[in-house]
Amino acid sequence: MSEEIDQSKRHFLTVATVVVGSVGVVMAAVPFVSSMEPSARAKSLGGPVDIDVSKIESGGLVKAKWRLKPVWVVQRAPAVLAGLPKNDSFLRDPGSDQTQQPPYCKNAWRSIKPELLVIVPICTHLGCIPLYRPEPGDPNISASWPGGFFCPCHGSKYDLAARVFQNVPAPLNLPVPVHRYLSDKVLRIGENPVGSHSSWTSPEVW
Repeated sequence: MSEEIDQSKRHFLTVATVVVGSVGVVMAAVPFVSSMEPSARAKSLGGPVDIDVSKIESGGLVKAKWRLKPVWVVQRAPAVLAGLPKNDSFLRDPGSDQTQQPPYCKNAWRSIKPELLVIVPICTHLGCIPLYRPEPGDPNISASWPGGFFCPCHGSKYDLAARVFQNVPAPLNLPVPVHRYLSDKVLRIGENPVGSHSSWTSPEVW
């Protein structure tokens, strides 16, 4: 009789050990499998970001983050676009000849769609975040201010195409990230337009 009991005990212990061991393997595997997934940081460093631009009002600004950096999307009115050439003689790089934007944004608006400006708002002087000041003649800046971006750190100024003015510390226009439109409503930051064949990459000043 005791032999039967010992056999039963032995069988029970064997089964229990196998079950506990299996649970342990599964529990250990969960963090291992999870560790194979890209981290949030890795995704933010390389993954594209989609922005709904359908609800941006004229003069409005939408903020997002891509590669751990801010991205701003500004809706520009037709009057603003028409006034951009008036700034050219006061700008350091009016033709956007410095590589602060992908080739498909080297135009008078520095954008794919004229009305939508897409920029990385990091001042090219010492990396401060400029203020969005679209109203002409802003009394906190100057009576001749045409509207644009003003850096509060050292006074650098950019127009509403994010082009830097002369006689300010910043040497370059604000950067324009690679981007494309998935539809009339959705803007994707981090991918070139289909068929653009652009190999342009982010400038080192970012």
